[in-house]
Amino acid sequence: MEIDKIKSIIEAILFAKGEVVTKKELILTLEIEESDLNSIISSMQEDYKKQERGIELIQVEDGYELCTKKELYEYIYPILDKRTKPNLSNASLETLAIIAYNPRITRAEIESIRGVSADACVYKLLEYGLVEEAGKADLPGKPMSYKVTNEFLKMFGYNSLKDLPELPRYKLDANKQIVIDELIEENETIENNIEEEAPSPKTEQ
Repeated sequence: MEIDKIKSIIEAILFAKGEVVTKKELILTLEIEESDLNSIISSMQEDYKKQERGIELIQVEDGYELCTKKELYEYIYPILDKRTKPNLSNASLETLAIIAYNPRITRAEIESIRGVSADACVYKLLEYGLVEEAGKADLPGKPMSYKVTNEFLKMFGYNSLKDLPELPRYKLDANKQIVIDELIEENETIENNIEEEAPSPKTEQ
């Protein structure tokens, strides 16, 4: 089958599905090797960029989806949804970050990290479709756990959770306060340089 024909089939499938289509589904439908699919998808992504199209082909976990370009959101949203534009508070963003870095975390665990109730934030994130229930945790009482959704990945431009920025290393000081290791190392380096450059006091005769 010609490459252009395969591209048109992939585009039709993704457009008709309207959500993520897995690699496995495409490979079985097109009867091609995974390496060939990866090459064709990469070519399609470049095509969309070069042609200044209003849509793009993105990867989400082990699948692909056609979506509108993020920079065009302000023009699309008023047409498709008349509600007030979603706006996440700092508290909701903190809760979202905690869930993203800790898949299958419970509400009690979120609250132990933030030190305040997480009920309102979790409900809001569920409403926006950024998090979802991930099943009962193997803990006393079997509390519900949560994880982020593909909508979260798309909104923040990640292919998978592996793409999340690495968290800074930290440790607790004598007062049980978080101290960033990188800042400690930087300060130690500065102090060492100062000690090396400082002149030795003259000895009195």
